[in-house]
Amino acid sequence: MKQTLLSWVFLLPAVIVIFGLLQAQDATAIIKKANDKMEGASSESEMTMTIVRPTWERKVSFRNWTKGRDYALTLIIAPSKESGQSFLKLKNDMWSWNPTINRMIKLPPSMMSQGWMGSDYTNDDILKESSIVLDYQHAIIGEEIQSGYPCFKIQLDPKEEAAVVWGKIIMWISKEEYYQLRTEYYDEDGYLVKTHILSDIRFMYDRKIPTHFEIIPADKPNQKTLVDIEVVKFDIPISDGFFSQQNMKTVN
Repeated sequence: MKQTLLSWVFLLPAVIVIFGLLQAQDATAIIKKANDKMEGASSESEMTMTIVRPTWERKVSFRNWTKGRDYALTLIIAPSKESGQSFLKLKNDMWSWNPTINRMIKLPPSMMSQGWMGSDYTNDDILKESSIVLDYQHAIIGEEIQSGYPCFKIQLDPKEEAAVVWGKIIMWISKEEYYQLRTEYYDEDGYLVKTHILSDIRFMYDRKIPTHFEIIPADKPNQKTLVDIEVVKFDIPISDGFFSQQNMKTVN
């Protein structure tokens, strides 16, 4: 009996380490499955964004193309006065093109946390500069019901070398279908900055995904941004050359 107890004393630290590694691997696998479901290896989509403010609302429609982590191109298609504006991510560089003033602008990393097109949707959200899979460490911190779905509650902490916007992220991902149903974004001091709530799960192209995003800033009452996916295709062939400054000016 005494020998058995001593054995457990020596084995316990190893068991704790192994359990922690397994949990981290499980959390990362869950995040990756949820991310792959929403993004795929490549995608082409059309979305409508509604910016809601206490005294006004406005809509912006846009098309979006992505390929992996390195490439993203977004084109504004409405309203007409902003139609033709485009935004490009090419590996570590990002640009915006405004045809009205015939000007190309390179976006610095400091602009990634700023609102895109005056919304609560950030440049980082639209251009996906950071990767929730690669740039963060993941840990399951609980299990909760979200929008009627049993979910894993997972905390994402930035890796030391990662150039990311957020101090931490907490995500609620459904256990069965890996839907991203809620995400909370915190600054470096641990204060909640904004919350994304995803709903209206529909069959799109070859999978079921949430198609309605509600983006709610924590410190601005009666303000939010809604994003609705109208059409999306996943894992389609797109050449690297599609994502170019020249194509920013001609894509439609």
